[in-house]
Amino acid sequence: MRDKILIDTSVWIAYFKASDTVLAERVDDLLTVAEICVPKVVIAELTQGAKSEQEVMAIGEFIGAFTILDQQDGTWEKAGRLSFQMKKKGVTVHLVDCYIAVIADENHCRLFTLDKHFKEIKRFLKIELAV
Repeated sequence: MRDKILIDTSVWIAYFKASDTVLAERVDDLLTVAEICVPKVVIAELTQGAKSEQEVMAIGEFIGAFTILDQQDGTWEKAGRLSFQMKKKGVTVHLVDCYIAVIADENHCRLFTLDKHFKEIKRFLKIELAV
């Protein structure tokens, strides 16, 4: 069974910009050895940030190569509860990032991200970060 890696929006943006060759090589390596998973919300974030219709079309073609993850019953509620628990401890993280962490947890994926606040989320939800 191949390792499952959920790649977050931050990584895809850096990968497509091709400004970080070390990151690009890491993603390319993962593409050959792991099952790459992409939540629908990440697709929405990438589409939202597109600069042209051509980029939107490229995103549509690109996602066909990966396992697309969708929510389960209760996913949003779990994300809301995670956000609530974090706020009670003085940690504020965007709800979409809580949602992505919950999706990774539900699907037994390691999470590959450049966003530092996922380290904070990890204190509240047992997720594994890919490096």
